[in-house]
Amino acid sequence: MMSKLPRERTSVVTILRNPVDRVFSTYEFSVEVAARFLVHPNLTSATQMTRRIRAKTKGVSTLDIWPWKYLVPWMREDLFTRRDGRKLRGSNNFQSNDPYNMEEIVMPLHKFINHPIAQEVVHNGATFQVAGLTNNSYLSEAHEVRHCVQKYKLLGDHVLQVAKKRLDDMLYVGLTEEHRESATMFANVVGAQVISQLGVSNASEESAADSKSEQNYSDSDSKPDNNDLWNRTPNEKESEFASPETVEPAKGNMTVEELMEAYEDCISNLRKSQTLRHNASLKRISPANFTKEARLQVPEAVLQQIRQLNHLDLELYKHAQNIFAKQHKRNFGITEIWRRMLKSSYGTGIKVLSLGTTLVLLLLAFHVFVNAKRRTSKVKV
Repeated sequence: MMSKLPRERTSVVTILRNPVDRVFSTYEFSVEVAARFLVHPNLTSATQMTRRIRAKTKGVSTLDIWPWKYLVPWMREDLFTRRDGRKLRGSNNFQSNDPYNMEEIVMPLHKFINHPIAQEVVHNGATFQVAGLTNNSYLSEAHEVRHCVQKYKLLGDHVLQVAKKRLDDMLYVGLTEEHRESATMFANVVGAQVISQLGVSNASEESAADSKSEQNYSDSDSKPDNNDLWNRTPNEKESEFASPETVEPAKGNMTVEELMEAYEDCISNLRKSQTLRHNASLKRISPANFTKEARLQVPEAVLQQIRQLNHLDLELYKHAQNIFAKQHKRNFGITEIWRRMLKSSYGTGIKVLSLGTTLVLLLLAFHVFVNAKRRTSKVKV
């Protein structure tokens, strides 16, 4: 798709995640969204209701977005199948306390990562996505290339190099694990440009509005005097002016700092709403409950298999980390690096070194001053 857009007027940004964490998150979110459909008595009812709702609404659904449009229906069908099986057996006895291996309720993680759908959509998804080779690509050749790479692993390095090159050419690359710094850098790199453009746009609009207002004022002879406003009742006065609730903020005057504050407020509210939905969804598949603590109980063999299945993404993520470090250095400068060094475990040593260097410089300056004084005395004699 990007090849169809003019390069000189197109900028691309992205954010990458640790591949192992991404697989966990993909599995958890697919199950979480699919669990919302368990309010229906059966799978047929759930799918029919989904079609009716999507036909009536114009908004974008999770089921419209890659990769969820493939993963959620798959997990939804699996959850209904397992629930129906429990009803037939008439048993709610669970053999495992591990939410990632609770086969009676949800597909275990180790089966999820080995399923053909996960092989097609999940593993090395970041590399294929950046390279434009996912199963969602509009290029028919993309599917052939991807299948070829999946079959002949040695060819994966060529795709990886393409993905790395595309990251190098992007305006900004962030890291999910460095969320705060990524957001700050994005605001400085991209937000500042957008704000400046909005400022120019707003200035033009205000200028046009002022011109129009002046013209209307000069053409009108029947407008009331300002005194008429103050002779009205308080309610009438209020109706003449927009209340604070109806006035939109002046976007053109927004700074990067204000942009970050607005972002923090937005993300805070979003996290609260997501937590509520997350908890409500997982209640439908209780006692399965995905937490950071539960992730630590996943066997090392499963983690190692995830790493092997996502070897391209691991390499791409390392490359993204290097890009991120360079961006950070450019945006925050040597002052930030020095501040971090002082806060590190070597901070005390650095402070002592700085103090020693300062004393040496003072002694050297004193020595130069004394010598200069002596030379001056000799000249006078």
